[in-house]
Amino acid sequence: MPKRPRHPTPAYRQSVPERRIAYDLGPMPAEARAMLTVDERVVRAPLGTIFELARRVDRWPEHLAHYRFVRYRERSPDGGGVVEMSAFRPFGPLGWPTWWASEMAVYHGDGRTGERPRIRFRHVGGITTGMDVEWSFDPAADGVLVRIVHAWDGPRWPLIGRFAAVRVIGPIFVHGIASRTLAGLAEAAEKGE
Repeated sequence: MPKRPRHPTPAYRQSVPERRIAYDLGPMPAEARAMLTVDERVVRAPLGTIFELARRVDRWPEHLAHYRFVRYRERSPDGGGVVEMSAFRPFGPLGWPTWWASEMAVYHGDGRTGERPRIRFRHVGGITTGMDVEWSFDPAADGVLVRIVHAWDGPRWPLIGRFAAVRVIGPIFVHGIASRTLAGLAEAAEKGE
């Protein structure tokens, strides 16, 4: 008798609903936020290569050991939709599990108008609900400057929400995960994966 998988994929996850129109999350909010993290680096690979790796979030766990999973709850025609993500924030030999859900919009850019490619997220589930994120891709002398910006006012916890965002969640968790994500995808792009 064949063995059944230990954790079969639930039926509701086997087929992902298709959204007819893409999310339009617009530009990053211009107003100041309590927490702002910026992670950036020059990736020595063609823009199309790193953009495609970043856009295909469901394949991140193949390139990023700290990602537990990425699942689409809903897909849209631009490659975005609603995504559920989980990653470990390493602390020495141990990893702290994190989870969030985001709306995702993919802007492919337009060379005729000068619009640059970017990927936008707005967290809609988890402790970071309300966080805005943008991945931008700009030509650089040695490749592509990839910048990840996270902006957020913090959780709605009385008295300590902003403090937690600015002193703990942003610098320790958001930056800790985003910097590893960018480094891992840059390495994959530079290897031509």
